[in-house]
Amino acid sequence: MADVEQCTTLVVDDNDTKRYIIASWLQRAGYTVVNAATAAEARQRLAEHDVNLIVLDVKLPDASGIEMSAQLKADPETASVPVIQISAWAVESTDRTRGLRQGADAYLTDPIDPEEFLATVESVLRYSRARIRAERMAERMTAFTRTSLAINAAETFEELTMVAARGAFEIFGEPASVLVLPPDGRPRRAVNLDGRTEQRATPAGVFDRLPDLVELGDDAGTDVALLEAGRWKSVLPDAVAHGDVAVVMSRTKRAGPPVCIGIEARREPDEVDLNILRQLGQALALAMGALRSFTEQRLISLTLQRSLLPSVHPSIPGWAFSVRYEPASEQAEVGGDFYEVLDRGDHVLVAIGDVQGHSLHAATVMAEIRHALRAFAGEGHDAVTILRLLNGVMLRYHDDQTATMCLMTLDPHTGAVQVANAGHLAPLYINAGRARYGEGGGVLLGFPADRVGIEETEVPPGGTVVLITDGLIEDRGIPLSDNLERLRTIAVPVDDDLETFSDRLISEFGHREDDVALIALRRSP
Repeated sequence: MADVEQCTTLVVDDNDTKRYIIASWLQRAGYTVVNAATAAEARQRLAEHDVNLIVLDVKLPDASGIEMSAQLKADPETASVPVIQISAWAVESTDRTRGLRQGADAYLTDPIDPEEFLATVESVLRYSRARIRAERMAERMTAFTRTSLAINAAETFEELTMVAARGAFEIFGEPASVLVLPPDGRPRRAVNLDGRTEQRATPAGVFDRLPDLVELGDDAGTDVALLEAGRWKSVLPDAVAHGDVAVVMSRTKRAGPPVCIGIEARREPDEVDLNILRQLGQALALAMGALRSFTEQRLISLTLQRSLLPSVHPSIPGWAFSVRYEPASEQAEVGGDFYEVLDRGDHVLVAIGDVQGHSLHAATVMAEIRHALRAFAGEGHDAVTILRLLNGVMLRYHDDQTATMCLMTLDPHTGAVQVANAGHLAPLYINAGRARYGEGGGVLLGFPADRVGIEETEVPPGGTVVLITDGLIEDRGIPLSDNLERLRTIAVPVDDDLETFSDRLISEFGHREDDVALIALRRSP
């Protein structure tokens, strides 16, 4: 991971004596030297060796050294290799100017003083190394920025570890491992050994042993340590590590599980490498904290939402019921979708509705509406009256909210149905291989109007009714009418098992950006 200080120099000169003298100066100073007598040989040596500096005679038997220097600087493979040009005949200021403009990093004329020559070599290499370090730093910071953006955009813990491992390999060019512990208690680990990122199983209890590797302990913060491969493998026995491993651990809250990144360090990392590794660990810990918080909030929200919905629906002879509540795929807040099935003896009330918004307030209003619905039904009111009473509750206590509701009164013996609708989607009726929507209508609850849409129909033996909230058929960029028609088409034929039928309808529309409630009821043939 650190810069390479050992230098290999290519000396190109057709004069054997001069080439020998220059090589001897360099070798005594500790440089590795390879030689070439012509431009053609020089290109061959460049292909064979990792050359860090070229000492180039201006006059070669098969090419001009100045022209060769220009060609080297134009080639991406050799553009960064510094070139010192030497000449015994092109010694005028115009010659030096031409050589420098054609790509030489320094230009010396014979006779050469060995001290001046070595000082020039050191100066050129010092500048070259500084430039290489700056370019490498720029590349690593660019890769770090890309990785940070990808880490912050990750939506799952698996994706988080994958992008972090891929980014760590891209930044440092060394095998990398990333470990995190989500709220579900199942560790996630991703590795990138050779440019390919994959998930791997994590040994049991690994997060109990990780804190022993660095001095972070139980504190919040970030710490880096350079570990021997054996010590790293004592925690991760299947780890691939041939040398030391640079490990960063970071956490945003005291005593919480840290995130961990391990980078193989084939050469000792310098402070710049360690600082980038620290920043990568901190970025991962912050993203992990945000994703953990989102996951925990979502779990709490779903638990609350499901606790507000009926856990079972009544068993009605001659009828099958299936209900679904599917939370929005990316929504942490509680939604306002609800459903209800009430057996009132001589009839069944089937309700589905949606309170505006996604928040704890929306869920509170939803709970009040649902409990008020039950209370008004228990008092013996008909569906139209219930909706008008519910509208009064909204206007009195929640005048900043609106809700839609479809309230179906079903005679289970005859199949007769009355649908009272307050601005909700119309039911979908399916029978004998055909599907149609009801009439719909009515004004949303929460408006100072009591107009209720009324429809009376009958569900024949074998007939099915589907009620949904708009989350199922709302898609950005797609007209609502198109998705309503899509639903009508795929609903035929109805599966023999009503649960399978409900699952199929929901899965057909895939990823949802809003909550979905669905009730399907079918009369026995």
